[in-house]
Amino acid sequence: MQPRIIKVMYRRYIYDILLERLAEPRQFIQVIAGPRQVGKSTMVNTVLKEMNVPYIFETADGQDYEDSEWISRIWASARANMQVLNSDCFILAIDEIHKLNNWSEYVKKEWDKDTLDNLNIKVVILGSSRLLLKYGLDESLAGRFEIIRMSHWDYPEMREAFGWTLEQYIYYGGYPGSARLISDERRWKRYIRDSIVSPSVDKDVIMTTHIYKPELMRSLFNLGCAYSGKELSLNKMLGQLQESGNVTTLSNYLTTLGEANLLCGLSKYANDDARRYNSVPKLQVFNQAFLTVATGNGFKSDFVSPERWGRWVESAIGAYLVNHADEDDYKVYYWRERNDEVDFILRREDKLIAIEVKSGRRGTNAGLEVFTKKYNSTMAIMVGTGGIPLDVFLSSSPEKLFNLTT
Repeated sequence: MQPRIIKVMYRRYIYDILLERLAEPRQFIQVIAGPRQVGKSTMVNTVLKEMNVPYIFETADGQDYEDSEWISRIWASARANMQVLNSDCFILAIDEIHKLNNWSEYVKKEWDKDTLDNLNIKVVILGSSRLLLKYGLDESLAGRFEIIRMSHWDYPEMREAFGWTLEQYIYYGGYPGSARLISDERRWKRYIRDSIVSPSVDKDVIMTTHIYKPELMRSLFNLGCAYSGKELSLNKMLGQLQESGNVTTLSNYLTTLGEANLLCGLSKYANDDARRYNSVPKLQVFNQAFLTVATGNGFKSDFVSPERWGRWVESAIGAYLVNHADEDDYKVYYWRERNDEVDFILRREDKLIAIEVKSGRRGTNAGLEVFTKKYNSTMAIMVGTGGIPLDVFLSSSPEKLFNLTT
C-alpha cells in the first residue's frame, strides 16, 4: 500500500514549544536534542522563517574538528549582522555543534559575553542525540540551557503526515524520510542501513565517544536489534559476537547506545538497585525500523505469522515507552519470576504501572496478577487483545497512565 504524501510540511508539537520559547525574553540557550533524521534542522529552520526576527543558521558539519574558534567567528558574524540591521534581537542557530572539539567552552564564553554586554542574541544549538550534547552541557553550560527533546516519530504523527496504517507503523517504525520507500522493501532497507543506521552508529556514537572497540559496538547494535523484545545475558551476547571484549565493556556500550536513542537494555524490576542493575537485560530498539532491518522477512510474511507479529507488536510498545521515558520522567523495566512475567513496568517515584502486551501470540499469563499482589502500589494494564486497543494506546501519552494512578 502506497503511503499518502502530504506536500505541506507536517509540524510536530515541538514546533510550537520552540516558537514560544524564542518569543520569550532571552534567558536560556535552547538545545534541540534527538536522534538522526527526525526533523530537527527542518523544524528549527521553519520556526526561524516564521519569526519576524533576523537570524543565522549554520552547521558545524564538515568543519575541522579542532577549529572550535569557528563558533566565535559565527557568533561575531551574528553580532555584526545585528548591528548593521539595527535590530534589538537576533537569533543564532548552530547545527551539529558537537562535531567541534571543546564546543561547550566556546559557547559558554560567547553566551556569557552577550549576557554581560546585555546583547539580546538568542541561541539554539542542535545535536544528533542526548549523548552528543550531555557532556558539554553538564560540564560547561550548567544553568544556561533548556533541552527540547525530539524523539522518534510516534504512530499518530506517521498516520497524519503519511497516511500510514497501524500495521505499517508497527513494522516500519517512525522515520519520515523512509515513508515513500516501503512499497519497495529492499530499497527501504538499504535506505535505513545506509542513511540512518551506519551514520548513527559510526558518526554519532563511535566518532564522538570513547569507543575502543568499534567493531564490537557495531556487532552489539546489530545483535541487539535482532533480539529486540527478548532477554539476552551479556555473557550470551559475547558468545554470539565475533569480536573480543568483556561483560563490562558490553554493558557500557549498551548504555551508550541507549543514550543515543538507538538500542537499550531494560533491567528486570526489583526492590533494590543492585538486583536491577545486575539483571539480564531485555533488549529494546528505539525505532521499529531497526528490528525490521535486522531480522524482518518482509511485511506480508511477518504479518501473517502470529508468533513473529506478536514480537513486532511487543517491541513497538516498548519503543513507544522508552521514547517517552525522559520527557514524562519515568523508568522502564520488565519483570520475570519463574514462569510469570510482565512485559513492561513503568516506575515514577512510588508509582508502578505493569503493562502486558497481548496479540494472540501466547496463552494467558498470570504475571500481571502475581506482580500486582507482590507490589501493592501497582496499576495493571492490558494492551492489545482484550485490553486497550493498540492504536488507542500508541496514540496517547504515557503521562495519562500516571494520572490515572492518582
